[in-house]
Amino acid sequence: MNRISWDQYFMTQSHLLSLRSTCTRLAVGATIVRDKRIIAGGYNGSIAGGVHCADEGCYVIDNHCVRTVHAEVNALLQCAKFGAKTEGAEMYVTHFPCLHCCKAIIQSGITAVYYAQEYKNHPYAVELFQQAGVKVRHVPLAYTVTTLEEKDMASQLRDLLSTVDEQTEPEDLWRLLQEAKQLLKR
Repeated sequence: MNRISWDQYFMTQSHLLSLRSTCTRLAVGATIVRDKRIIAGGYNGSIAGGVHCADEGCYVIDNHCVRTVHAEVNALLQCAKFGAKTEGAEMYVTHFPCLHCCKAIIQSGITAVYYAQEYKNHPYAVELFQQAGVKVRHVPLAYTVTTLEEKDMASQLRDLLSTVDEQTEPEDLWRLLQEAKQLLKR
């Protein structure tokens, strides 16, 4: 049996966390790991009990949403709130951290950052990570994180397509095409 690698396991967890994001501009997830154990996770969204961007739109100042707490900071704050040590831990994040998150990551003692996607990689953030000796590595997600609805839709589409063969009448093909379009509109 082939097992998923540790990098892919933790990166998949970060992508799963990003599905909780309430930001409409970019969904980000972060997982903090120490000794191959998850110690915290975070996603970008409003403060607990606050208004969410998904409900009322982003509150943008200077091209940045100021309503949102970034995933990396939320994960670090979870460690602080529950007393989990971050010194020597590693962080897996769906997108390259912004400059402010970079500084928080460094100050918290995180020793490595693994990110799946490039996102406005600030040159000074890259420089700061290097100065602080924080290992930074691109770890693209090798697996797709799908929702249960997407899996159900894919199953229904497979069922529809399995009924097509060389003898399928044109009117039946048209009906199947319309059914497939309806499934994809959901």
